[in-house]
Amino acid sequence: MAETLAGASAAIDTQILVAGAGSTGIAAALAFANAGWRVTLAGRFPPPLPGRTIALFEASVRFLDSIGVLETVRAAACPIETIHMVDDTDQLLPVPDLVMRSEEIDLPAFGLNVSNDELTAILLEHARAAQSFEIVESDIADYELEEDGATAILADGRRITADFIVAADGRGSKARAAAGIDTKEWTYPQVALTALLRHELPHDNVSTEFHTRSGPFTLVPLPPREGAEHRSSLVWLMSPRDAKRRLAKPRDELQFEMEDYSREKLGSITIESDIGEFRMGGLQVSRLTAPRLALVGETCHVFPPIGAQGLNLSLRDVADLEDCLASVDLRNPKELSRALTRYEMHRRADIGFRTHGVDLLNRSLIVPYLPIDLIRGAGFIAMTALGPLRRAVMREGVAPHLAQPRLMSREAPKEPRMRGKRGPEAIVDAARDAFAHLRATASRLG
Repeated sequence: MAETLAGASAAIDTQILVAGAGSTGIAAALAFANAGWRVTLAGRFPPPLPGRTIALFEASVRFLDSIGVLETVRAAACPIETIHMVDDTDQLLPVPDLVMRSEEIDLPAFGLNVSNDELTAILLEHARAAQSFEIVESDIADYELEEDGATAILADGRRITADFIVAADGRGSKARAAAGIDTKEWTYPQVALTALLRHELPHDNVSTEFHTRSGPFTLVPLPPREGAEHRSSLVWLMSPRDAKRRLAKPRDELQFEMEDYSREKLGSITIESDIGEFRMGGLQVSRLTAPRLALVGETCHVFPPIGAQGLNLSLRDVADLEDCLASVDLRNPKELSRALTRYEMHRRADIGFRTHGVDLLNRSLIVPYLPIDLIRGAGFIAMTALGPLRRAVMREGVAPHLAQPRLMSREAPKEPRMRGKRGPEAIVDAARDAFAHLRATASRLG
């Protein structure tokens, strides 16, 4: 059951421990609990993130449907039907705008844009209502990873023993460090400002991305609210110096500057939320798994918010891991090792492709080098002129064909094998089921 354990002193025993209580962790706990595993979610729920929204593309929409939260999320979200990319770098050769419409790939929308805080709240509310797993609101201080199981030691001294750990505890992951997984981190000379905006003109469900020399200035549609018919979220990348200057401005002056950057496509702009600020950087890991552990989400990949790949990639991690562990006996090291090898192979290419692609595009914007401008411009021109190429890129962006686990393809999950059973009881029940199946088969043949 999804209940919060706060003061209990007894040790907690579970099959799958999900470490990290952000949106990725809660989604992972829901996915594994729905598949029949005994799950415990441990961690502190994140504080509000001012101005942050999440664009969830088609594969992620299917994932939300599979865990039972899609309709609630849809009610709080706005569909993204068109993506409009504008080269605003003032490069030597003019580059045409790139417009991509979901109807070109037979979808009513590319996905949904929803407030990050609302999404996390919806996932948590659904988890508590479903009562399908335990929630432990406590920091994890340390881990003990053994060949036959794993133990998380909480900050208050309690222990959680588990057959397997899903590490969703973010960029500074203690689970990853305990597993001895190396990281490669880097920074960009950029800061992102985020905000929720009201504006004069309708957005028509169009996400507009202005590519400037400091990085993208992106406006993503949001649903209306009482007193605010037209709303969008903003992600604005810039130098740390410009971020400091803009944050010190009076709001009306900053709003005027936003209107200029948006070419007044949305008319007058009013900032309705607090303004978020975070430094741009990237992270890669040497491997995605350890004998009793797998990494998902920002525990294993971080990159700038370009192309809205962040949480979409994280949910693909979760869906793929759930796929690989289906019907696996977690207590069998060889069987678990084979499943984790599959997960490593499946995710390595997808994560690498997205990380390097976003890194290349971001660096191509902030480095004013003519050959790079020409290559980027040629890509825009090719996608504008060649329909098949444009449609292939759109399909790969919203529902990658190389990563289609069941939770993102609407297939029914596999029947779990001996899930939740231990020792002789599992063997007896498995034998009983096998004999029942043989009797039924013999009866039909007779």
